[in-house]
Amino acid sequence: MLDFITSALATLLVVSDPIFMSALFLGLTADMSEEHRREVALRGSIIAFCILLVAGLGGAKLLALLGISLSAFRIAGGLLLLSSAAEMVFDRRAQRREDLAKTAITVDHIRNIAAFPLAIPLMAGPGAITAMILLAGRAEGDWGKLAALYGVAAAVMLACYVCFRIAVPISKTLGITGRAVISRLLGIILAALAVQFVIDGVFALTR
Repeated sequence: MLDFITSALATLLVVSDPIFMSALFLGLTADMSEEHRREVALRGSIIAFCILLVAGLGGAKLLALLGISLSAFRIAGGLLLLSSAAEMVFDRRAQRREDLAKTAITVDHIRNIAAFPLAIPLMAGPGAITAMILLAGRAEGDWGKLAALYGVAAAVMLACYVCFRIAVPISKTLGITGRAVISRLLGIILAALAVQFVIDGVFALTR
């Protein structure tokens, strides 16, 4: 159970990246009042958690309906996470997310910003959704592990909310160099976790 919780926490923290998200949140809400920032932070975190919850609860059933084995999804998901890790290490994810953020500001600056792009695809993007489905599959129907997974997801979204609320001091403290170093370190960790997902999928297929 401890290994499962640790793996889930590390995976979701890395793919959600609360510290990096705080920098984007600051850019998205640059011309908002403190009250509006608080509202966007809270709504975005709740929406992102609901998306991850649905992915964890129904993702495996959807795969079954489509005739896709969990092992195959583990391999595919691991490769997708590996791609996300490469984007982090080589700093391609930052540019892509910033482009999405700028687009959203142009389209609708206030009302929908919590849902798009903050909740999806920035907080609960393809990587996080894939991770939730894979981790739920790893629980193998154990309700204790599933409850722990949803608790971890809630904790990670809470961490994102807290980082949003203290985005200004975090940005000033880390600076551009600090954010770049942390993003690359997290990318390496995510790459290792992605490879582990692929290994688990191949092992399950060959049993």
